[in-house]
Amino acid sequence: MHETIAIVFDFDDTLAPDSTSGYLSRAGIDDLSSFWQKEVAALLEGDWDPVPAYLFKMIEASKSGRIPKVTQESLMEWGRRLPLHDGVHGLFPRLRKVAKETNPRAVVEFYLISSGIGDILRQTPIAPEFTDIWASEFAYGMDGGIDFPKKIVSFTDKTRYLFHIQKGLIGPQSRGKPFDVNKKLKPEQIRIPINYMIFVGDGYTDIPCFSLVKKDGGVSIAVFDKTHGEKWGSAYQFVHDGRVSNLLSANYSEQSDLSIFLGMAVKKLATDIAVSSGTYQG
Repeated sequence: MHETIAIVFDFDDTLAPDSTSGYLSRAGIDDLSSFWQKEVAALLEGDWDPVPAYLFKMIEASKSGRIPKVTQESLMEWGRRLPLHDGVHGLFPRLRKVAKETNPRAVVEFYLISSGIGDILRQTPIAPEFTDIWASEFAYGMDGGIDFPKKIVSFTDKTRYLFHIQKGLIGPQSRGKPFDVNKKLKPEQIRIPINYMIFVGDGYTDIPCFSLVKKDGGVSIAVFDKTHGEKWGSAYQFVHDGRVSNLLSANYSEQSDLSIFLGMAVKKLATDIAVSSGTYQG
């Protein structure tokens, strides 16, 4: 019997302002617009994918001396400092409480699937809230600087990790086994069905997850940052295309629309668990 709800978040522009841009700004790249819209965009015109393109440009900037050497420690140090959106710190206990008050047997687990940099994200103060974190990773050279992308998480790569969650391929014991996700499981072996998942994201790399979760009966929520009006049009397109269940401002304060909607979604799934187990009291 399935009694676990998975709430899966993207990170950049979903739970916090873009963490890579924040790092680059602190490292001395003053014109972030030029970095993304000219340098990275020039690679896209050469048929690069967006995520390896920005990772390559970071490596190039680090090795050329354009910015101080990007090391694992410098990335981790930024992760400990980066700001989060309003209300994020208190969100996790609130949603766990909603589930328990609705159905004492229901368990909520949180996951992070991001195209951002893992060595940053694993140092944020909310990292311990997540059962697992998947993100893009660097390999480091003999000099300690970033040398090559070790892992790239983008577009449909993100859906791969939804299946990790579904099949219970989580934690340190699942690392170094990239082909296990392809194993076919019997229905009774599924740990968390996709219709017991809530996915929260903001951008184009989240579209495959939005679509998969919504198609399979889960809840897909798109968020947008009120301070970045240039992104609102793309966010609304997710609603127009029927990819998400709702579009809300990325404010997680207790009385915000987003926080309330997440609570409603958790309550509905916790109730469904009670109904399926025969313990629902009405």
